[in-house]
Amino acid sequence: MKRNIFPIMALALVCLFSACDDDLERLPKDELTVPTTFTTYENIQTYAWQFYGIFGNYHRGLIDRDEYSGDLMMNGKNPNGDEWLWKRITVPTSSGLYNENYKRIRAINLMLDNLENSSLNEKDAEHWKAVGLFFRSYHYFELLKAYGGVPWIDKYIDDSDKDYLYGPRASRDELAKHILDDLKWAESKIKKDGDGPNSINTNVVRAMISRFALFEGTWRKYHGLGGEKEYLQACADYSKKLMDDAPQMHGSYDEIYNSPNLAGMPGIILYKQYEPDQHVHNTTQWNRSSEAIRWDLTKKAADMFLCTDGKTRWNSPLFDGDKNPYDEFRNRDRRMYYIITPPYEVVGRVDGNKRKWKHTDNSAHREYIDLMEKLSGEKFKRLPENNWTGFIQPIMPNYRDAGSQKLPFDPGYNVTGTGYKCWKWYNNHQVSIAWKDFTDQPLFRIGEVLLNYAEAKYELGQFDQSVADKTVNRLRVRGEVASMAVAQINANFDPKRNAKVDPVLWEIRRERAVELMCDGFRFDDLRRWKMMNDEAAKEKLGRYIVGAEFNNKLPIQGGKAEGYISRIGVPPAFPDHYYLHPIPSNQIVLNEKLTQNPGW
Repeated sequence: MKRNIFPIMALALVCLFSACDDDLERLPKDELTVPTTFTTYENIQTYAWQFYGIFGNYHRGLIDRDEYSGDLMMNGKNPNGDEWLWKRITVPTSSGLYNENYKRIRAINLMLDNLENSSLNEKDAEHWKAVGLFFRSYHYFELLKAYGGVPWIDKYIDDSDKDYLYGPRASRDELAKHILDDLKWAESKIKKDGDGPNSINTNVVRAMISRFALFEGTWRKYHGLGGEKEYLQACADYSKKLMDDAPQMHGSYDEIYNSPNLAGMPGIILYKQYEPDQHVHNTTQWNRSSEAIRWDLTKKAADMFLCTDGKTRWNSPLFDGDKNPYDEFRNRDRRMYYIITPPYEVVGRVDGNKRKWKHTDNSAHREYIDLMEKLSGEKFKRLPENNWTGFIQPIMPNYRDAGSQKLPFDPGYNVTGTGYKCWKWYNNHQVSIAWKDFTDQPLFRIGEVLLNYAEAKYELGQFDQSVADKTVNRLRVRGEVASMAVAQINANFDPKRNAKVDPVLWEIRRERAVELMCDGFRFDDLRRWKMMNDEAAKEKLGRYIVGAEFNNKLPIQGGKAEGYISRIGVPPAFPDHYYLHPIPSNQIVLNEKLTQNPGW
């Protein structure tokens, strides 16, 4: 049995307080509810559990919403490409992103407005105010990332307060300052250990400041708004506080994402907890199902991983080439093996049993089968892959619609469109049971904070070898990659580097791309750097193949007989106004003071 059960409680309370929120829309039921809800510490704690419902159901939503719109992932099943990259976004009538954030802000403001009427002592009241400000800041950060300036509402309002409810947009400057000030206050007042294990505490708030302040500081710099230093300095300062207070980091990258129990794991700051048969998700199931959305990495993502000597695939003597998948994976950052399924081939359906297999007569086919036995636990990542029922997938990469001549049969599960199949959340804790995965989900972890700190220090002109050793090189140890030597990084370090980006900054950003790959950060990172045209509005490629080996059914770049898979083509240029989302039209109809973002 696991520890603090807050996600399960939150799931029930979301339903409870969704109903309550409907009641809150209609006075005088508020007058009956508020005096009994915001009285004691325990009552307020129970009310506040609903706020944890902001953390969505594991990673599938993040991939659908954020990763496909970047450059490192694609839906290998979708022939039309991502909506953002192919300029198919239109002004929506309504938006869950807009509505749900304001709905939750309203519930938080109700608590904040009533703390002074409770029986709490000063420190307890400050603690719950800090918790409320953390969650309110989280929601405003989501709105800021999407829309820029939005109406700032810092008190509970009802339909009678028309002037406040239908006010103008706060400027980005005003909104960002409110968020930073509230988070700083929360960090100084919240209980160091929160309300027990796995609850909002001092270090969770620091992690939030680290994430928000880096985003806002770099957005301001690269979008030419000015005022970035205050935010970059806040990122550096609060990241450093957290790093000093929680210096440890778990040694297994795979276990961070595939453990049934993240309680007490070094480097985990906050996680979403799941329980068998009580609160479950389907992330691993989707990772291995024939019905799954295709979680594919791109050729560019594969090229991001350094060789173990710390050099790029373009200039390392350890790189054996990319014309053969076995060669391409050799001597690479170990995180590559946890994120992209390594190549293999076995004899499947032994004795007619889809769950039995044996090695082929070619010893080369077992290279990564043997390696994964050393790198991953029995319940984590072992090759060959199996689907959710336990049926063996005898070859990888197993290309979708390939008509492979290599096998007498072509299983339609665990397929890939690009040849780089994402298996980051693949594990064997649950097999032959559908839609009941229970591995915990990391929400804030030290790996992200180290990267935030490194980037902020660079942007402040303070990145040196000592910073690299405290950040990037700690992450590289886990990938068994040679350390970054800052003095040796120059314009020739990566011949494929975007020339607009300083070589050292390029390597900091590379480390971020690798460590946080598929975690839902990439689209926002490219947006804040204003690099969508430079990095994402490009042709997304897959592995190098010989078309005849697959009955010429796989599309190859330029229509050639052999080359890199290209399923979609080259998207159009990314328009400047696409860096911000359009405000839903119904909000503008309701509020005549609310203006649309430029260009929409």
